[in-house]
Amino acid sequence: MSGRQLIITGDDFGMSVEVNEAIEEAHRRGVLTSASLVVAGDAAADAIARARRMPALGVGLHVALLHAPAVLSKEQIADLMDENGRGFGRQVWKTGSSIALFPHVRRQALAEVRAQFELFRKTGLALDHVDGHKHFHQHPWLLGALIALAPEYGIRAIRLPRESAFHSWRAAGCVGLGRRLFDVSAHWPLLRLMRRMLRSAGIASNDWFFGKHDGGAIGRSWVLRLLERLPPGASEIGLHPACRSWPPPYGPPAHWRVSEELAALIDPDVIAACRRPGIRLAKFSDLTAEGAPC
Repeated sequence: MSGRQLIITGDDFGMSVEVNEAIEEAHRRGVLTSASLVVAGDAAADAIARARRMPALGVGLHVALLHAPAVLSKEQIADLMDENGRGFGRQVWKTGSSIALFPHVRRQALAEVRAQFELFRKTGLALDHVDGHKHFHQHPWLLGALIALAPEYGIRAIRLPRESAFHSWRAAGCVGLGRRLFDVSAHWPLLRLMRRMLRSAGIASNDWFFGKHDGGAIGRSWVLRLLERLPPGASEIGLHPACRSWPPPYGPPAHWRVSEELAALIDPDVIAACRRPGIRLAKFSDLTAEGAPC
C-alpha cells in the first residue's frame, strides 16, 4: 500500500461543547487530523479556543446554508431562513432550487458565505480547507462562489465528497450495496463537474471520501475494515464524534451523536493501522491540486 494519504476529519466543530470535547480528545489521543468549524455554532468560541491550543490540527470552514445557525440576521437573508427565523431551513431541494432560480436568493447566500469567511478570518486560524454542511458545497453555484472567493480568502483545498461504493460497503460489513451504488450513480455527473472545476482553479481536493452513508455509526471495526483496502490517493474519513449524545437544535436527532466514533479514533488498533507503512496521516494543506480524474 503505497501513495495513500489519510485525512480524518471531525465535522461540526463549534456546534456544541460535546462535539468540541470529542474533537480535541480524538486529535490529542488519537488519529483525527482535521476539523471543520461552524463559525456561527453555539460553541464556536469554545472550538476556536481549543483550536488555538492545537496548532497541528487542520481547521477548515464548514460553510453552512442548511440545518445550522446563520451569521447574518433574518432580515438580511430572509429567503434562506426557516419559518421561526432561528437558523437555516432543512430542505435541501428547496434551498438548492431557490439559489439556482432566483438572483436575490443567490445574493443573500453570497452575503452569508462572505460573512462566514470573515468570521473565520477573525479567528486568526490558518484556513486548512473548506467544505459544506450536509455536503451542500456540491451545489454548482456554491462551488463556483467558493472558487471565486478563493484568492480573497486563501482557499487552497475543498472537500470532494466522492465515496467508493465497494470500499464503503466492505467497511460497513457488506451492508447496503444497492443504495451506495445508486448514490454514486446519481452524484457522478455532479462530482465529475466538481473535480473539473477545482482542478481548473488550481484548488486541491481529496480523491475519496468515506462516511457519507455511515456517518454517526462508524466504529472501530468499520475503520479497520476500510484501512485494510484503502484506495490509492488521498482519502478523507468524515466523522461526527461527540463525547456523549446531545440534543442539537439543528441537524439529525440526538441519538445520532454517540461516542462510538470517538472511541474508534482513540482505539489502539485503529491508531496502529493508521500509522503502518503505506499510509500517511495528513491534512488538506498537505495536498496538491493534482490528482486522478473522476
